[in-house]
Amino acid sequence: MNRTKRRGLNPTILFVIMLGIGLPLSFSRSVILNAIIMLFTVLYLCWERVRLRTALLVLLIAFPLAFGSWASFMFFGTGDRLHAAWIYGTRVYAYLLLAMILTMTHSVQEILLSLHHHLHLSNTFVYGLLGSFNMMKNLRDQYRRIKYSAMLRDAPYHFWQAHFYLRLIITALNWSNDLAIAMTSQGFTEGAKRTELSMDPLPAWQWGLAGLLIVLYCGAAFLWRPW
Repeated sequence: MNRTKRRGLNPTILFVIMLGIGLPLSFSRSVILNAIIMLFTVLYLCWERVRLRTALLVLLIAFPLAFGSWASFMFFGTGDRLHAAWIYGTRVYAYLLLAMILTMTHSVQEILLSLHHHLHLSNTFVYGLLGSFNMMKNLRDQYRRIKYSAMLRDAPYHFWQAHFYLRLIITALNWSNDLAIAMTSQGFTEGAKRTELSMDPLPAWQWGLAGLLIVLYCGAAFLWRPW
């Protein structure tokens, strides 16, 4: 078996941290805690040496959403509008950065296989998703072919036209049937025991770290409750 080597935390641990902090974050009303989450997630991304340009682009795209949340409570809210505006404005980036520490540090395959190993995600679900993601390039190529064929008929498609998406959906449905046949031909049987070709080590201290971070956040959010 191949042993997976990685620099940072296991994808399963990052997934647990993301959910364990993200869910209570919805009910927390602390700007300071939102800022702490943003700080530590940015530091982790820097430590993992993610592509700075991509990270900045994602944060820039999210700025209108964060600013819109901030402005709506600042100018149209009631009560403590300043506090509410900063809570919801920073919450957008807190959620986004929590997701980025998982999605920008590990590939889709690493995440799915790790969840399969440690959280017992279904084999059928994992391999079906992997097959779908591997078809993304084919879908982009098909998108170009559909647009090109429409231009040849002097009837160009636009993104707001429903029949354009209908052709993509029909193509995807045909491919889903081909994917199921391909998985069966390669010996995949739903519910059957499979040989694992790689190991995904997960030290016990990482589970402890995830639990500690979640407990500390929930205690600070609902007992200490800073501004």
